[in-house]
Amino acid sequence: MAVSVGAARAQPTPTTEPFWSAARDGRLDIQRCDSCATVVFYPRVSCVGCGARELTWVTASGRATLSSFVIVHLPAPGFEDAVPYVLAIVRLVEGPSMMTNIVGVEPRPENLRVDMELEVRFEQRAGRVLPVFAPAGGVR
Repeated sequence: MAVSVGAARAQPTPTTEPFWSAARDGRLDIQRCDSCATVVFYPRVSCVGCGARELTWVTASGRATLSSFVIVHLPAPGFEDAVPYVLAIVRLVEGPSMMTNIVGVEPRPENLRVDMELEVRFEQRAGRVLPVFAPAGGVR
């Protein structure tokens, strides 16, 4: 079972609630700046490109590529039964990167490769629905 350790501690704020609400509905929502069109992730109050405070929530395609990964064998306290799992940085096709878990593939180095195509899935974890990613086209 894969797990996102941060899920147990994540508490929605007014800035992040739209992200969590969309995830509960099976959508990966991210922000786009109304001034310069920069796509932003993680949720923020201002644009990382120009500093404008006018950000609009948009639904991402759910497609990404794997940028980096580690297979976790030594769990954080409380997650001893979850190992091994894949902790990864993925780059959304819209531009920003996000930390997530890779699911739908056995957590072995030979099953993962940088630049592999991924697609979003949603899983219930620690009382919250989280976006995770799986190899595009199904389980491998």
